[in-house]
Amino acid sequence: MKVRPLFDKVVVESVEMQEKTQSGFYLPTASQEKQQMAKIVAVGPGGLVDGKEVVMQVKEGDTILYSKYAGSEFKVDGKELTIIRQSDILAIVE
Repeated sequence: MKVRPLFDKVVVESVEMQEKTQSGFYLPTASQEKQQMAKIVAVGPGGLVDGKEVVMQVKEGDTILYSKYAGSEFKVDGKELTIIRQSDILAIVE
């Protein structure tokens, strides 16, 4: 199934990062906070949003940092995805 976001929305998939303590133990995913780094899966076309023209600054494949409580989470074909607004993206990771 393909997800195509509308307007200034972006579909992202969390980047899995292993969290290691100072003593060398790896933390299980369940004990970690929500990851704020993600890879962009799909980008909306931009356009007129709330009376203002929005030009998309990101593209598919970019790795981004986004606000902690941004977006709506859902599952598609077993993958956990999040839809966020472009304005919730804080930075592109290069």
